[in-house]
Amino acid sequence: MANELLPLYRDASQPVELRVRDLLSRMTLTEKAAQMTQIERRVVSPAVLSGLPVGSVLSAGGSSPSERASPREWADMVDQMQRLALASRLGIPILYGIDAVHGHNSIYGATIFPHNIALGATRDGDLARRIGEVTALEVRATGIHWTFAPCVAVLRDPRWGRCYECYSEDTEIVRTMTSIVAGLQGSAPQDHPPGHPFLAGRNNVIACAKHFVGDGGTDKGKNEGNTICTFEQLDAIHMKPYLDCLAQGVSTIMASYSSWNGEPLHSNWYLITEILKGKLGFKGFVVSDWEGIDRLCQPHGSDYRYCILASINAGIDMIMVPFRYEKFLEDLIFLVESGRIPMSRIDDAVACILRVKFVAGLFEQPFSDRSLLDVVGCKEHRLLAREAVRKSLVLLKNGNDMKKPFLPLDKNARKILVAGSHADDIGFQCGGWTMTWHGGSGRITIGTTILEAIIEAVGNETEVTYEKFPTEATFSDQEYSYAIVAVGEDAYAEFLGDRTQLNIPFDGASIISLVARRVPTVVIVISGRPLTIELELLDKVEALVAAWLPGTEGGGVADVLFGNYNFEGLLPITWFKSLDQLPMNAGDDTYDPLFPLGYGLKMNLEKKN
Repeated sequence: MANELLPLYRDASQPVELRVRDLLSRMTLTEKAAQMTQIERRVVSPAVLSGLPVGSVLSAGGSSPSERASPREWADMVDQMQRLALASRLGIPILYGIDAVHGHNSIYGATIFPHNIALGATRDGDLARRIGEVTALEVRATGIHWTFAPCVAVLRDPRWGRCYECYSEDTEIVRTMTSIVAGLQGSAPQDHPPGHPFLAGRNNVIACAKHFVGDGGTDKGKNEGNTICTFEQLDAIHMKPYLDCLAQGVSTIMASYSSWNGEPLHSNWYLITEILKGKLGFKGFVVSDWEGIDRLCQPHGSDYRYCILASINAGIDMIMVPFRYEKFLEDLIFLVESGRIPMSRIDDAVACILRVKFVAGLFEQPFSDRSLLDVVGCKEHRLLAREAVRKSLVLLKNGNDMKKPFLPLDKNARKILVAGSHADDIGFQCGGWTMTWHGGSGRITIGTTILEAIIEAVGNETEVTYEKFPTEATFSDQEYSYAIVAVGEDAYAEFLGDRTQLNIPFDGASIISLVARRVPTVVIVISGRPLTIELELLDKVEALVAAWLPGTEGGGVADVLFGNYNFEGLLPITWFKSLDQLPMNAGDDTYDPLFPLGYGLKMNLEKKN
């Protein structure tokens, strides 16, 4: 029975669609336009939340209430914003969004999981789901409702700067890993209509499948580039993971910066409205990427009315402005009042946004759950991240003689050399989208480095020597049982990671060669993609491990090196011989990789020392 003392939209006993229609009927054009607006936390004010109010607030990478802010500080900030929103005329709560793409990666001390490329090496959909559950708990502990994850791009060229955000070059592997949606949002009932948004409860967060669609297939791997293919190819390679996300009730989808055959996705009515919303029946809302509509004209944002017109008429519902919201609202209202954007399109967009807010229970439970604060970075969550590291490691070489494998290592060896730029660096282990947008090096958050994990794993009588950049003097009057060399990429995100060369940075090849000439050596490559490894260099080392970007739990690397667990990972992407082969994917007519998709060795643990 309806509560007659409440407006219908505030009555939780009423069907969602009735509540949407009732609230929509009470809104002015300005309030509707504001609901379609997402702003960055740094421009939040009482006027913009209580007076308008805007539909959503987000944190850009590294945008925090204070340096190394605690989970409680985050929850305090979000709750204060929510109080302002609820004080508006209609009391519509905000959605707060953040890029929690490999754990709650903007929060100091949170559990940072391996990036997606590593998870793709596990082929473990249940692991992805469990990581989603843990990430959701840590996100909700800080009062945040929405993560811009998962990225379900199908990677076709490792030169792309977002390579590590992808699970695989293989569509079916990506589809397997979309189970993270069920972890983030909760498992939808079997009879839940595909395409309709779903959220199980307060321990879950709204997920966002991105970037719709084809972003992993751009020409030459250029970020924000052009994917050139037929619709049949787009559908077969890039679209299928979205079907799995829709089947799990994914609530939001983010448009891609990239283009399809020259037409930007942010203005592509055919793909967004006819295919996604029409044929596939998506009933959640489509959000733009950061200043994504600005890229529809040159220079970016110079013809802002055109950008707004093209994107909203194409079917985008919420615009990530994120700063010049006043200009956006002024121009959007003008375009509606002048008839260039139909009122029906505005009503449709706002209905989609409100639908997600009602499904998420924000009107009933708008504030953070402080009982969750202690779960951020807890031991149980870190153990799951360590498990993910173990399962994602790919053994590419083990001994120059198959009869004499080099791994597992003897943890009771007399003296071990650990070397390389990545052996003792949490920032490099985590990669981009960690604490800041592009990440960094050094002790940027709480975790265990590979060096620390090795020291903890070896016997009491074993001496461990560390040289970040070894020289000839490193070996003077020294006799090492073996060496562990960890090298790899610096931290980067998006276009900052686009590469025309994929050599090992920080003179990594020279370091490997120097050490391997003198000591039996296992090389650990810390990277978001395959890097160039010359055959001559490969011949010099006894063992080679792809560790991807493992995150904060370096203990997972030591667990496997010393044989407590076996290698399980299989390559989620083709490892090329030379750059002139790119793009190269399994199934190509001229497929001649250094290591093929699906490659991965095991150790013989029966002969473990």
